[in-house]
Amino acid sequence: MKLKPVFAALPAIFLALTFSLAGPAWAQNLTDNPDWKESEVPPPPAFDVGKLVTFEVSRGSSLVYGVDPASVSISRVDSLVRYVMVATSPSGARNVMYEGLRCSTGEVKTYARYLDGRWQSVANAQWRSVFDGASSLYALRFARAGACDGSAPQSTVREIVERLKKPNQYLDQ
Repeated sequence: MKLKPVFAALPAIFLALTFSLAGPAWAQNLTDNPDWKESEVPPPPAFDVGKLVTFEVSRGSSLVYGVDPASVSISRVDSLVRYVMVATSPSGARNVMYEGLRCSTGEVKTYARYLDGRWQSVANAQWRSVFDGASSLYALRFARAGACDGSAPQSTVREIVERLKKPNQYLDQ
């Protein structure tokens, strides 16, 4: 039957569409490096909510997201961007997370949460896709707003901060 070649190609077409819609930052990385290993995670850094560089995650969201530039680091050993992310509600309630972002695979991991004035490690922290929906949308926007340069971290923390401060210049709206 003449339709069989079309049906045989559907998985490849679906995969291509999925990655093209995901964005150029991860489109070329269909496979992961099997030899990659995460370096030892440094302890959560200090942060200052008065120095947050904020960015928009989604229009109409009541939460304001931001990172303290002093908390951002780029690990050359494992190509991760680590940072403290602060989500603030209109009432002033905060959700503070120490995370790692892996630009090459579009994944984020939450190492610790700041609760009751101290860091608490996340038990069994796992990498999750930044494309998983609302729970990781902020990490996707952070990556696109400045943390990642395609499938690699920006060259410097200064470059990340500059891009976050000028979202209209760099961020695809």
